[in-house]
Amino acid sequence: MFEGFQELEVDDAGQRTSVLIGGSGPPLLLLHGFPQTRAAWHRVAPLLSGSYTLIIPDLPGYGRSTCPPPDPRHIGQSKRHMAGVLCRLMDHLGHDSFHLAGHDRGGRVAYRLALDHSRRVRSLTLLDIMTTLDTWEAMDWQAALAAYHWPFLAQPAPLPERMIGADPSAYLHHLLARWQGREASLDASAIADYETSIRNPATIEAMAEDYRAGATVDVEIDRASREERAGISCPLLILRGSQYAARPFLQAWRRWAPDAREVCFDCGHFIAEEMPEETAAALRDHCASC
Repeated sequence: MFEGFQELEVDDAGQRTSVLIGGSGPPLLLLHGFPQTRAAWHRVAPLLSGSYTLIIPDLPGYGRSTCPPPDPRHIGQSKRHMAGVLCRLMDHLGHDSFHLAGHDRGGRVAYRLALDHSRRVRSLTLLDIMTTLDTWEAMDWQAALAAYHWPFLAQPAPLPERMIGADPSAYLHHLLARWQGREASLDASAIADYETSIRNPATIEAMAEDYRAGATVDVEIDRASREERAGISCPLLILRGSQYAARPFLQAWRRWAPDAREVCFDCGHFIAEEMPEETAAALRDHCASC
């Protein structure tokens, strides 16, 4: 799927990050979401590799990457910890500053990285998310039905792990079918990579810990940032799939970045796979303007 890309494994105090690197030009770090792997970027990567050096990792605990064992406060899968791991990855690769894009859970890592390490991020593009705090605060009964996985995966261990582990492929395909757009056709090779990942009990545990962090420590950190009036200082672009997220995100994001822009596509949640040409063009234009 990533012809011409180099695969590296980088150790960070015993935590392994598996990453693909390819292309040439300014560095652009691409972060995938749940329940996927770095393969989510396979349709966008060849469209951008002529203009950017692409760094495409599996998030900590997902795919081929590892994460710390669970802890009572879920610090190891907090977005602040993940952001630190990825900053050290970029240090290892020799990139002091870089463009950054993240989808879904990767978007949550990305905005936390932009808040905690602002001097390093040249531009930020977020695909189909609001902040974690804003998402919880806006969750009415309709949103809870649509995003039931948020409270489900945040339940104490081992309930989600056992339920998903009973048939991980079925759960994966349920999510993909539920969130993709009407005309979507996800690539079989990418889906196979997602299946390999979610069949690993350690990955299921990491995913659940990701969402437990998202219901606890990530909310605490977001709230502290909001109370401190912290803001995203780099240019911010929001990409939204209207078939998945009907309500605009822009008003919520302008509390964090007053000059944020939003582009809406007629697709489902998997924007980079459903509309790769449009996604690549939006990324290219946004990065080039910064």
